Amino acid sequence: MTENSKLVKGRSGLWEVVIGLEVHAQVSSNSKLFSGSSASFGAGPNEHVSLVDAAMPGMLPVINRFCVEQAVRTGLGINAEVNLVSVFDRKNYFYADLPQGYQISQYKQPIIGEGSITIDLKDGTTRTIGIERLHLEQDAGKSLHDQHPSKSYIDLNRSGVALMEIVSRPDMRSAEEAAAYVSKLRSILRFLGTCDGNMEEGSLRADCNVSVRRPGEPFGTRTETKNLNSIRFIAQAINSEVARQIEILEDGGAIDQETRLFDTSTGMTRAMRSKEDAHDYRYFPDPDLLPLVLDEAWVAEIRSSLPELPDALKARLISQYGLTPYDATVISEDRETAAFYEAVAKGRDAKLAANWMTVELFGALNKLGKTLEESPVSPDQLGILVGLISDGTISGRIAKDVFADMVETGADPEKIIGEKGLRQVSDTGAIEAMIDTVLAENMDKVEEYRGGKDKLFGFFVGQVMKASKGQANPGMVNQLLKTKLDG
Repeated sequence: MTENSKLVKGRSGLWEVVIGLEVHAQVSSNSKLFSGSSASFGAGPNEHVSLVDAAMPGMLPVINRFCVEQAVRTGLGINAEVNLVSVFDRKNYFYADLPQGYQISQYKQPIIGEGSITIDLKDGTTRTIGIERLHLEQDAGKSLHDQHPSKSYIDLNRSGVALMEIVSRPDMRSAEEAAAYVSKLRSILRFLGTCDGNMEEGSLRADCNVSVRRPGEPFGTRTETKNLNSIRFIAQAINSEVARQIEILEDGGAIDQETRLFDTSTGMTRAMRSKEDAHDYRYFPDPDLLPLVLDEAWVAEIRSSLPELPDALKARLISQYGLTPYDATVISEDRETAAFYEAVAKGRDAKLAANWMTVELFGALNKLGKTLEESPVSPDQLGILVGLISDGTISGRIAKDVFADMVETGADPEKIIGEKGLRQVSDTGAIEAMIDTVLAENMDKVEEYRGGKDKLFGFFVGQVMKASKGQANPGMVNQLLKTKLDG
């Protein structure tokens, strides 16, 4: 993809899109950032609330060491600088669902500094997106306005849950790049085990900062679209916002710096409030929390425990199994997929295994609405099927029927092949007999072929395969048929 291909055409010329993302990732942790309350999803209203979360008088926050470790692990996973000294601040802002009336966050001295992520694009190219910072902060609760005609209710279960706010540089130039960035970041977090990445449950959500400018000009005024909880909505919101801003500017108007919401029913963004600057929040260091000081040896210990991450895994899949970058990207999206693939490919044709997994298996799961974990076909079963294709026991055509049966019944491929008599016919005499019968029944076409109508060769192959009920070895059919027709 060239730089020009990313420009957006308006009525008066080309525009460049500038995107930066703030991703809020819930830390995978049993308890909250400053209390011992459960951080799990799905409890009844206000079942996971401690005196600290409720901001009762005299209650003091106590930092959760594991949440700090998860933040450090994430920082190392995104190639970022770990700050050995960081400070928690109070961000003063009215939150109806955060009882203390301010959010404990990090402002000037975050726990993680600059880093980067490499994103994979559909055209096979990659780009590096800069990370500005990662800071820890507490989540707010949830206000419910639809439970009573005249009252609002508040559920504090999420109040105080640990979030990692991961802020990118304004390095993205299209909705596709933004979607690829969130997808890659979610993949890294899942590999690290620091966030489950479940966007439906709100574990990962993004705020999109979008502006447009003429190529080469300074940045334009940006808007922030809040709380997008699906990669598809992120792309839709950005495209909607880009179109809106270009239309305003081309009509001679100006962009207001504001916070916006994305309406999924209309596919458009709408104004929420004017955008605050940092000084509006009146940040100051939280007097109840000492500066967070990390031991360098502890950070090194965490670094040494990091798992193989998506980029390293992708490179290994390409070098070890000879996969294409595309297949390697798909298979390295999460650890479970990679583990499934390596079990299928072990000792077998690796490329064939990749094709069967990314095309046939993923296609079947998509139709069934199931995840890989719910697959009716196990890695061992798919591996056996791939092996049976490779050694000529069944043809690729028959394998598709066997696979469909495996998906439906969960049976082993060898059992299906045995019961239905689907073994590939590779007996020269048997295939020659079928060819002779087909030629004898179609002598007029044989004469046409021998008279120069070469395209009829495919017709004869089809007739022989039909006669064998798809079980004849296609390679042998082609070879023997050509000999008889040309001989």
